Amino acid sequence: MIFHSVNELIGHTPLLELSLPVPNGSRILAKLEYLNPGGSIKDRLGQVLIKHGIMNGAIIPGKTTIIEPTAGNTGIGIALAALQYNLPVKLVVPAKFSAEKQALMRALGAEVINTPTKAGMQGATAKALELANKIPGAYVPNQFVNPLNPIAYQRTLGPEILADLGAEPLTAFVAGAGTGGTFAGTAKTLQAVVTPLYTVAVEPEGSILNGGSEHPHRTEGIGVEAIPPFFADVKIDEVQTISDQAAFSAVKQLAREQGLLVGSSSGAALVASMKVAEKLPANSTIVTIFPDGSDRYLSEGIYD
Repeated sequence: MIFHSVNELIGHTPLLELSLPVPNGSRILAKLEYLNPGGSIKDRLGQVLIKHGIMNGAIIPGKTTIIEPTAGNTGIGIALAALQYNLPVKLVVPAKFSAEKQALMRALGAEVINTPTKAGMQGATAKALELANKIPGAYVPNQFVNPLNPIAYQRTLGPEILADLGAEPLTAFVAGAGTGGTFAGTAKTLQAVVTPLYTVAVEPEGSILNGGSEHPHRTEGIGVEAIPPFFADVKIDEVQTISDQAAFSAVKQLAREQGLLVGSSSGAALVASMKVAEKLPANSTIVTIFPDGSDRYLSEGIYD
């Protein structure tokens, strides 16, 4: 098959059964989202946000400036999607996030504007909105509140997982929570077909879903400063809070034992999946998500 645009390569990523000893004879299947062309699950979101903005007239090809607060992957996805429409892109990124992700955003033609680390994503969002007020016709998709965020995964990732499984049973869905869109959208699709389904959101220590106090963490791509609005109408059976140490240890294990070069949020997802397997019935099937790759975190010492 010959493709005619890099955007046609988004999605349809492999679902891989990990060859690891899992408690109770269960198995863990990982959706390898780092194999998207922009290197992460957020390619799906970037494509939907840009296309929908054009369809509803909020974005004019070749003219509208796109401004978005991002930790990196959504910015890369938006910049990738914006290329085909010749859209200028400004991405507001807290300074703490990896140099590689910021370099990739610039490589795709986006301008990167850093905000103070201590201000977090809320500070980046405030800065993005401030910039939009100064640029006539600018558009801020704002992944943190945009209902298209979960819809993007409800319409793509969820159906793909069901198609990948075919007639195979599914017991649990385990996925990281950042904006909450991936988890909420995918879980809704799966819950509508698979009953009962045990759903588990994953966060790092320093995130507040489990009632812990907010503080900095090395695990990137997941973790929240406020409860995502997308969680209001999705059933969550459990939240697993995973330490940076456990997540990074799992990243090394996945590289050395499975040949999978994934980011720290994937490591956290694996640790959470193993913990969930301990309490599920024997021979359960757990699907989890590996959102991005380790190549964008090498400067952060992901394999140290």
